[in-house]
Amino acid sequence: MKRSSRGIRIGDIRELLGLSTPAATILVAGFVVTFGLIAVVAAPQGALVAGLLAWVLVGTAALLLVRSQGDPLPVPVTAAIAAAGPIAGVLVFPNLPGEVEYPLQFWPLPATTALGTFLCVRGRTGSGWLSMLLVSIVCWIWAASSGYGTGPAVVMSGLNLAPMLMATFFALTIRPAARDLFELRQEGVAAAVAEASHNAHLEERDRQLVVLDERARPYLERLARPESLTPDERRACTLAEARLRDSLRAPILDSPALVEAVWRARLRGVEVILLDDRGLDDADQQVRERICAAVVEAVEGIQAGTVTVRVLPPGRPVRVTVVQICGDRVSRREFDQRGAPIRS
Repeated sequence: MKRSSRGIRIGDIRELLGLSTPAATILVAGFVVTFGLIAVVAAPQGALVAGLLAWVLVGTAALLLVRSQGDPLPVPVTAAIAAAGPIAGVLVFPNLPGEVEYPLQFWPLPATTALGTFLCVRGRTGSGWLSMLLVSIVCWIWAASSGYGTGPAVVMSGLNLAPMLMATFFALTIRPAARDLFELRQEGVAAAVAEASHNAHLEERDRQLVVLDERARPYLERLARPESLTPDERRACTLAEARLRDSLRAPILDSPALVEAVWRARLRGVEVILLDDRGLDDADQQVRERICAAVVEAVEGIQAGTVTVRVLPPGRPVRVTVVQICGDRVSRREFDQRGAPIRS
């Protein structure tokens, strides 16, 4: 799957919600700091350590929510986030007195609600509701055993239903629309790539037409005249035909210096064959220039025989080979991915 400039996969709901932006990081930091302060302030005497452990669980779950990739969230990440709230409740609620001093001591409930709403947004609605139900059950059990009263505990946990209902509505309505949006975006990207490829083909065709006009027109005009060709003119036509063939067979090697070196080698009677199997298409300009310079040096040093310069297919450790055959003697030069000679 393709990725955006921030490294997020196209189609990930995080991109639509901006969960990788600095604003999201600030929001999560505010969430973590806020509940950290609440955990410290609201902790009953002797229960600070348990409250801090619960806060660490909830804060880690919040970080996982915004940093984890995938849509919906991967199952292991979902399980860890969904379990954080109920475990925080197990750590906090048993330490509360029967007479709760202030509602902030119920902080695992809103913390779990916040995590649950984002689980819904990230495509794990069932896990969000399960997490909310489990932490509520922990609260109800404590309320029944401590004398606080199950009724007030049910009311307290019920206050957190509204955000969960809104998140569920989002999951059922906005997420399908987001999927359609991502599909349209992918179609747009595919269309842009196809158009760019088409334009590149047109530009290459126009370039080849210009080259053909520059290199072949003088000889075609000469052939159209009634006079017979002289031996020098025939040789020039043969060299021009070979040069045009090179530009079609090995366009990646169509550099001015290499073209001139090959032309001079053919004037010396050397048969030069250029082949391009696309192994330099993904190379940067420095590698191409280095290889062309090395091939120019190799071709200029050949005085007779046949030389074949081949750009190998992609994915091989060797990018280019230069093979010279002169009588019974065969020599071979190879150049690696960086354009450096391997052996000669």
